[in-house]
Amino acid sequence: MSIMTNTILKEMKSMTTATKGVKISSDTLTVLKNFSTINSNILIKPGNVLTTISPIKNIMAQCVIEEEFDTEIGIWDLNKFLGTVSLFKSPRFDFGETSVSISDDSSSASVTYHYSEPKLLSTVNKKVEMPDAVLSITITTDILNELQRASSVLGVSDLAITNDGGDVVLRVLDKSDKSTNDFSVGIDGTFEEGAEFCFYFKMENLKMLPGEYTANITDRGVSEFVNANGHDLTYWIALEADSSYKGN
Repeated sequence: MSIMTNTILKEMKSMTTATKGVKISSDTLTVLKNFSTINSNILIKPGNVLTTISPIKNIMAQCVIEEEFDTEIGIWDLNKFLGTVSLFKSPRFDFGETSVSISDDSSSASVTYHYSEPKLLSTVNKKVEMPDAVLSITITTDILNELQRASSVLGVSDLAITNDGGDVVLRVLDKSDKSTNDFSVGIDGTFEEGAEFCFYFKMENLKMLPGEYTANITDRGVSEFVNANGHDLTYWIALEADSSYKGN
């Protein structure tokens, strides 16, 4: 075999090794980690949209990602899958019909991870049709962090969104105990003049990725939190049943 032929074969082998499998971005892995807090399983459908829904269907999320999947991928235990991925410094994925092979450019190690049956998984079967919002607010990263920290420090689990004149007040409290300690912060909001409202959420349901969100809240028991940091990421979260709204 000539030196030139041998060199070409080596280069071809090197190219094949370097391009084996596909990468999944750190942003997409972060979204999957966040979605695992909403539901421990997920069905990734062909395309570039990830969706998840909580077991009791009070939280739903959707994110448009940079990757394009060409096969259906059912994962029963998303945290275990992500833990498996973390075994590799620079993981690459070869997606087959029934399993994915995970490997690394810097190692000969690999894992074969088998898919779950789609019928065993919680899936989103229809698009959310949002009613008109009666309140729109912007919740900054700092405010979201403050609310979550106050909930933890004070040991309270409810969030009340009310209006005081022209301002919107976010208050973390225990709504079942009027003597509870609470934390509140005022922000601007858009709502009908003269409207009165008290929208309740469970803090544990605010499972969004850190960031700034535009929250659109309806009087029909559903809200929409749209990420405002350049990610095509939306959460739909149910209001508590004792929420109230009175318009003009």
